[in-house]
Amino acid sequence: MRRIIVLGSTGSVGTQALDVIRAHPRRFEVVGLAAGTDARTLAAQAEEFGVENTALGASEAEQLVRDVDADVVLNAITGAVGLGSTLAALRAGRTLALANKESLIVGGSLVTAAAQPGQIVSVDSEHSAIAQALRSGGHGEVRRLIVTASGGPFRGRSRAEMAGITPEQALAHPTWDMGKVITTNSATLVNKGLEVIEAHLLFDVDYEDIEVVVHPQSVVHSMVEFVDGSTIAQASPPDMRLPLSLGLDWPHRVGGVGRPIDWTASTSWTFEPLDDDAFPAVALARSVGRAGATFPAVYNAANEQAVAAFHDGRLSFLGIVDTIAAVVDAHEPPQSLTLESLAEAEEWARRRADRLIAAGS
Repeated sequence: MRRIIVLGSTGSVGTQALDVIRAHPRRFEVVGLAAGTDARTLAAQAEEFGVENTALGASEAEQLVRDVDADVVLNAITGAVGLGSTLAALRAGRTLALANKESLIVGGSLVTAAAQPGQIVSVDSEHSAIAQALRSGGHGEVRRLIVTASGGPFRGRSRAEMAGITPEQALAHPTWDMGKVITTNSATLVNKGLEVIEAHLLFDVDYEDIEVVVHPQSVVHSMVEFVDGSTIAQASPPDMRLPLSLGLDWPHRVGGVGRPIDWTASTSWTFEPLDDDAFPAVALARSVGRAGATFPAVYNAANEQAVAAFHDGRLSFLGIVDTIAAVVDAHEPPQSLTLESLAEAEEWARRRADRLIAAGS
């Protein structure tokens, strides 16, 4: 039985993870729960699963990881605030089931240096798919990674056609049920840009060998192309419980967590090139990833400020990525990457983004 700490237990990913655990009580035991602000739901979860160790807020979650004996820490905290818990889990020798991609992207080499081989298991559907496909060949046999994107609710629109997008429209994702920030990031494709950086850090593949293609059906979650011309794809109906189950018990598969594809039904899967003019966030993220240092942290922090401003009515939808690009362009990285220099860069990026947003409004 694997002992699990769930961070972000009251959010979309956290509650789906608890669904998996609930259905397999002989396989998993919850030993710790942490939430951001929803104390009432956290208390109800703790009562249901018989958990004595709970935490509210990022700093308490980090302390929970240090204090509670566990096999796996699921980090489903939203945003860069989850970095402390990611590092705490790695330093404590836990398997890190990572839904909080921002902590890896912001922490960069600080996180990868703290991790043992195989210690980080991504529960993003795309990176879980890549990890599964990579079991078909060695690292030296990989030609490229193909990361799929649904295209979000505005797939096929030009930049001009997205000028008046409202927060309500941005939150109407055609495939996934996610929180406000992640759903908005999927609409701008900032989320896909973050996933490109994440793929580079997780799998040690050069940026020029990581492609993004639009796959509206969201059935093929990503692919690996090998040097012999073979492409291995992981396909399943969209359901986060499948990659979550693999994250909780990697590399073992948990029976019955997802429904299989009905291969007897007539269906079509399509793949389209990404429109970089309409959705420049991916190309920007690729350049940020190549630059390294504190640039990914600045990209992420500026985005968090811009998304909040968009939902407050202080920034247009197109202004989100425009703000990120302006902040990144003005950034001067420090001499070395440390937790202190990361914090300073993030704080600078937030102030710079806020000033740009205020000036624009």
